[in-house]
Amino acid sequence: MKLPAKVLITEVGPRDGLQNEKQPVSTDVKVELCERLLTAGVRQLEATSFVSPKWVPQMADAADVMARISRPAGSLISVLTPNMKGFEGALAAGAQEVVIFGAASEAFSQRNINCSIAESIERFRPVAEAALANGIRLRAAVSVAYGCPYQGEVPVESVVDVTRRFRDLGCHEIGIADTIGVANAAQVQRVLEAVLREVPADAISGHYHDTYGQAVANVLASLQVGIHRFDTSIAGLGGCPFARGATGNVATEDVVYLLHGLGIETGLDLGALVDAGQWISAQLGRRSNSRAGNALAAKRAAQEEAGAQ
Repeated sequence: MKLPAKVLITEVGPRDGLQNEKQPVSTDVKVELCERLLTAGVRQLEATSFVSPKWVPQMADAADVMARISRPAGSLISVLTPNMKGFEGALAAGAQEVVIFGAASEAFSQRNINCSIAESIERFRPVAEAALANGIRLRAAVSVAYGCPYQGEVPVESVVDVTRRFRDLGCHEIGIADTIGVANAAQVQRVLEAVLREVPADAISGHYHDTYGQAVANVLASLQVGIHRFDTSIAGLGGCPFARGATGNVATEDVVYLLHGLGIETGLDLGALVDAGQWISAQLGRRSNSRAGNALAAKRAAQEEAGAQ
């Protein structure tokens, strides 16, 4: 199949990535990370999450982050909103998109929020209705679509069913997420082909974690069936608190390196993304999880050293 000419990247590092950090990350660092990403050409940015500070203290400064980040022309700033209180905070902060979520696994849903999949999605109905009424874009995530830490295999029909439910809520985009990073390319294509029979490709995105080192391959497999929207995380930030050993989302630098190599337009400056990934990793006191980012940074350092001699 002909690959897409252009891919839309939603950068989720500031929210999905930093939310999993155990050490506190200052508001100044969060804001600067967002600014560096916007400077690198990111126009779809998941900036923060309006959740209870009791449960996610890392996101307690959501309103401050939203008040301080710039809004370049054409940008779409999104936030996670698990309930109406979160939505009200997002609305007051000027969010242009809100994100809701639901699991494709009954075991995951019961274990983590003590209700069925159907009940969990119904809880989001008021948020969905309020977003649409206020002209705010609505995005959903179907978590554990390729494997669950509690039940193991997830039936394809379960993924399709949850996708339909989100479609019927009026979601503009639905992300099919490999939350624990267990998917392989054949599985990705099988699931996405089933989903695409219900929802057009323009309304579907891929969200891959890299626990088994398959995330970049899964992006390519998605491209081959017509998907052209992806969530990525700078420096591979993130993880999954529900699955031991699960790593962060696929690194933005790695995906952009792949896409540019395929001649696919992203609107992103890979060099500036590498700088942002190296910078945030230094702030967190560790090496970046991006293979391409580390390789390109090392190459640049070697060239600079040679030039100085």
